[in-house]
Amino acid sequence: MKLETLPPISQPTVRSARWRKPAAVLVVIALAGGGWTVLRGKQEAAPAVAAAPVKEKKDIFELSSGDIAAIDARSLAVSLPLSGSLAPLSSATIKSKVSGVVEATTLQEGMAVSAGQVLARIDQADLRARLQQQQAMLDEAQAKLALATKNETNSQALLKQKYISQNAYDSTQNSVDLARASVKSASAMVELARIALNDGVIKAPIDGVISKRHVQAGEKLALDMPVYSIVNLAELVLEAQVPASEIPRVKVGQDVRFRVDGYAQRDFHGKVARINPSTEAGSRAMLVYIAVKNDDSALRAGMFAKGSIVTDRSGVAPIVPLAAVRSDKDGKQIVYKVAAGKLVAQPVKLGLRNDDEGYAEVTEGLEQGANVIVSRLDSLKPGALVKLPAGASAAEAPPSAQAKAAEPAKG
Repeated sequence: MKLETLPPISQPTVRSARWRKPAAVLVVIALAGGGWTVLRGKQEAAPAVAAAPVKEKKDIFELSSGDIAAIDARSLAVSLPLSGSLAPLSSATIKSKVSGVVEATTLQEGMAVSAGQVLARIDQADLRARLQQQQAMLDEAQAKLALATKNETNSQALLKQKYISQNAYDSTQNSVDLARASVKSASAMVELARIALNDGVIKAPIDGVISKRHVQAGEKLALDMPVYSIVNLAELVLEAQVPASEIPRVKVGQDVRFRVDGYAQRDFHGKVARINPSTEAGSRAMLVYIAVKNDDSALRAGMFAKGSIVTDRSGVAPIVPLAAVRSDKDGKQIVYKVAAGKLVAQPVKLGLRNDDEGYAEVTEGLEQGANVIVSRLDSLKPGALVKLPAGASAAEAPPSAQAKAAEPAKG
């Protein structure tokens, strides 16, 4: 029997350990590579996930009530400033037509008076005596005329009978003519004396208010001496100086609006009635006369007024605040309006402009109710998202804007 020698037991054990170590290294390398791949994938995915919300987020600027103005539609007026003093259209200073002592005066300053009302009486004793004297002279002249007429009749009869000559008859006829002239003269003197007697009672020639009483009872009046001054405040005239260069803009019939001291919050109205054709010396201005109705007697003569003449007026149209008007890079006028929650650069065409009110007529580009930006928000550009303040009504966007707003976001 042949015996075989077996290998030592320890040899397979050693060979197995030699192969196990490289395998373990390979496993570690594989695991490390897989971990790096997973970690890198997570790192690359993280920015993509974080970037998605940033892409969808857009800032919305919330406007305040002072940033916007709603477009209104009304008539816009263009005015020319003026100032001047008020004067009564109708006034009178009553003067004495006769001399004499004032017996009585009936009214004082500030009292109303009607045309024909007695203002003062002058002592009429002398006036009555003069009337009586003139009446006596008239009676004498009439008596002489009667005698001359009788003589003329007798002379005519004698002339027919050839008792007197033609010259004698002509003389009596001439006496009649002279007597008739004397009667006419005496009659005129009587009439003058009667008028003088009536003038001793001084009456108001117009309705109005007493502005000045010049005499008192007992004073001696001379001929043509002022007695009373009356003003009629129902109609006044505003006399305003307007530069000659602006006169072509002024027309008769134009509306005028003004205010006076004491009525700071009340507007008074008038119309251009007349324009002086010549300039005032030293001022190069022309006087414009404005008729003013003063039905409630609030205005007084001599008040200083400041106002304006409406030289042009538009029809009812949209008006835009001048603060909202801007110029684009091409120099064209635009406004920033809010449409569908976005800021839109809207081209506009303007008509009449009132710098005092700060508005201009819009002939093209805006409709009533549109919201426009009036503040200088330089950080906002067309296309920016904006939100109107609470209480502001959003104007309806144009159909094209509505269609674009309704489209879903791409991407």
